[in-house]
Amino acid sequence: MNSTQSDALLVRKELRGATISSEQLLGEQLEHARVTLDCMADGVICADKRGDVTYLNAVAERMTGWSRDEASGRRLADVFRLVNGEARGAARDPLESAVQDYQAMGLGRNLSLIRRDGRKSAIEGSTAPIQDSHGRVTGAVTVFRDVTSSRVTELELFRLAQHDPLTGLPNRALLNDRLNQAISRAQRHGSLVAVLFLDLDRFKRVNDSLGHAIGDKVLQEVAKRLTGAVRASDTVSRYGGDEFVIVLSELGHRALARLKAEKLRTSLSAPSFIGQRALHIKVSIGISIFPEDGQDAQTLIDCADFAMYRAKGTRRPLQFFGP
Repeated sequence: MNSTQSDALLVRKELRGATISSEQLLGEQLEHARVTLDCMADGVICADKRGDVTYLNAVAERMTGWSRDEASGRRLADVFRLVNGEARGAARDPLESAVQDYQAMGLGRNLSLIRRDGRKSAIEGSTAPIQDSHGRVTGAVTVFRDVTSSRVTELELFRLAQHDPLTGLPNRALLNDRLNQAISRAQRHGSLVAVLFLDLDRFKRVNDSLGHAIGDKVLQEVAKRLTGAVRASDTVSRYGGDEFVIVLSELGHRALARLKAEKLRTSLSAPSFIGQRALHIKVSIGISIFPEDGQDAQTLIDCADFAMYRAKGTRRPLQFFGP
């Protein structure tokens, strides 16, 4: 072997060693990336441009119910099934969004992931396109997290902000919203809305003689009976203290408001057995009617309140608003 052949052999050995070193380095880098992704608190799922799954990390496996091997090559829509809580239907494919819009974007709010076993979990996250060295989109990666607990907390805080903590009934804020909605429907359909303002007679005596704990139970019993005596489309709210406001929507004529009010009085008249005592609840009710007594929520409530005080003053259980 001459010197030229010897040099060529040496070069080939060095190149082979360099290739092996590069392969080892690449393998180490890939293993490092895999371990890093598996240690993340968020789920990671990748798909190619065709929409076939190419990778899931450990969190994504747990949240979807699919193992990496089982999911590989399957359609992303089969493994990563999303539904929109607001639209109550399938959500847009995040891969499609990333590939078509060519940019990273959030998954949106009120999304739920349907696991392989059918269980549902609320998620938040984002998706981004994957590009090759030439800038061409080859797929997409989605990073997501389970927000079921925080979503439940958020909904509970929202509920508490709109409901009375003692009775669970809508408070004044939600009452105004419901009444405005009822007025809008009545304007479209040419129907009536009745607002009933109820005040418990001699309730202060209950608190003073039996204590506030018994008084609270009386209010809870009243709320339960009132709710059971109206339609699902009507609204029963606690306005404050021993005052309740009821919205009767889409009535055909004025006389129905009186019939409903009488039904409510009958429902409350049966004895309430609270703390080993039979308590008889009596109420005074004032009634206002949209559109003749007012065009907005607060005016109708004020008119019904005024009619209720007239009912107390005349000792009549029911009183319509009048000039």
